[in-house]
Amino acid sequence: MINGTEKILVCCGTGCIANGALDVAAALEAELAARNLSGDIAIDVVRTGCSGECEQGPVVRFMPRDLMYYRVSAKDAAAVVDSLEGEPVKKLLFRKDGEFFEHMDDNPYYALQHKVVLKDVGIIDPLSIDDYIARGGYEGLKRALTMTPDEIISEVEKSGLRGKGGAGFPTGTKWRSAASYDEWPKYIVCNGDEGDPGAFMDGSTMEGCPHAVIEGMIIGALAIQAEEGILYIRDEYALARDHIQHAIDDAYAAGILGESILGTDHKLDLSIVRGGGAFVCGESTALMQSIEGKVGEPRAKYVRSVQRGLFDHPTVLNNVESLASIPIILREGGEKYAELGTEKSKGTKVFAMVGKVKHTGLVEVPMGTTLRTLIYDIGGGIIGDRPFKAIQTGGPSGGCIPESLLDLPVDFDTLVEYGAMMGSGGMIVMDDRSCMVEVARYYVDFLCEESCGKCTPCREGLRQMRKILTDICEGRGKDGDIELLERIGHMMQDASLCALGRTAPNPVLTTIKFFRNEYEAHINEKSCPAGVCAKLTQFAIDPDKCIGCGLCQRACPADAISGERKEAHVIDPTKCIACGSCREACNVDAVLTERRPS
Repeated sequence: MINGTEKILVCCGTGCIANGALDVAAALEAELAARNLSGDIAIDVVRTGCSGECEQGPVVRFMPRDLMYYRVSAKDAAAVVDSLEGEPVKKLLFRKDGEFFEHMDDNPYYALQHKVVLKDVGIIDPLSIDDYIARGGYEGLKRALTMTPDEIISEVEKSGLRGKGGAGFPTGTKWRSAASYDEWPKYIVCNGDEGDPGAFMDGSTMEGCPHAVIEGMIIGALAIQAEEGILYIRDEYALARDHIQHAIDDAYAAGILGESILGTDHKLDLSIVRGGGAFVCGESTALMQSIEGKVGEPRAKYVRSVQRGLFDHPTVLNNVESLASIPIILREGGEKYAELGTEKSKGTKVFAMVGKVKHTGLVEVPMGTTLRTLIYDIGGGIIGDRPFKAIQTGGPSGGCIPESLLDLPVDFDTLVEYGAMMGSGGMIVMDDRSCMVEVARYYVDFLCEESCGKCTPCREGLRQMRKILTDICEGRGKDGDIELLERIGHMMQDASLCALGRTAPNPVLTTIKFFRNEYEAHINEKSCPAGVCAKLTQFAIDPDKCIGCGLCQRACPADAISGERKEAHVIDPTKCIACGSCREACNVDAVLTERRPS
């Protein structure tokens, strides 16, 4: 029975919007209005931030009934509204082993997570300060206003919070260092310049709960006695930027920002600076250079930003996820936060899990959760149940971890021991159809374009690596190339100016370490075992397996496949461009990969 407290939560994160979530929300509102069930009468539609399981979007959830629907379209609106007082719409429910499940926690994707940073994302209207306050928002700030700067910092130190942008530096230590300098003005800066391919953790947090980031910044400003803060947000994040600006405006109107924070003598002004999309500006000193209107180039670290940062004044820089963790630490206490995670990596971590995994999206778990749990228990395993090959962690400068290491815990320190890193939280899952040499070449190419070029080891090292990897992928590899790649990589780790250059060799060094046989096949046999490198591969169709469905023929961009329906098809090797579209389209594994004749 509808009792006047129901809400329909429609995920309107960027991913779901791309799949038609705004149309779904509008259709639900129209259906409710037609039945006189909208507004103050009975039930509201709430456009929330990302609900997490992007691959299943748009996602719709009834509260407080906690009925959850997946892959909803606008045409489902009438049936969804009918189910408010009737039976659930079965086709929209989570299904496993032939059974249908109604609630969020019936789905392992959600049940196995532990949300701290994302606890309000997907629940509240990100444009409503009242929604945030109703769930405990700004209570951490109220407590901080009763504390001294030293007490605030001590609480953060108790939590064990480390920077979640990838560096893992203790947040409390950074704040205490900045607080120790009696020089003003001081600045607090939020790094919202998330540039890793396949990563969208910070963007989704800013979209879905902007006030958590703002509250974290205000508490940080109180701790170091700063009166100005800047959010550096990449220009591509238009929705996140708009939501943050809306939240800033509401915070000023509510007396939370400005000349008197909640009626106290403390003041703070916040503003947004738009980043131009340079990957290197995720590095702290390059980011500050960019804010100042200069070319985004790192500087040597013999002078720390906490002493001489933005405009040559003491500055604290934290990423979005770190700042969004602060309110709950102040609200519930640092010791409680420290109960989560491992001895050296406290709390939770948000990951963006994409690639060849069945359930892609945002995942938040305690530090120390294994890769196997993330990929198989939460992510549901590999698409098509194909063999797992590797997971690339930590963005383009991260490493590739093989199946033999799936039981490694994910934290700041363990992955580094194997040549990888947790980084900011991007994870790309790969199956047996991924060529690890091409993966290394792709990331080196990306980093080569994104290097600022200021230091020779990074600039020239990446260019040489790209040339060697391209030669290997195109059949020009030769003896000694693998060893040369390793020498260049180690030189870059030792001599590069900033973390971009020092970590850039990770994809190359880890793929050589764990998948050396693929490099050797490319060089010695002029073949690509995964069937990815076009200059070394051609495709053929197994006539005994082909069922003549025509899917490969329709997918081929080069019109290289012929054959009648229900008869075995044939690929013309003179037309085939070895793009692999036919193999991806085939449902019966009838497409074969072969070594391209010299």
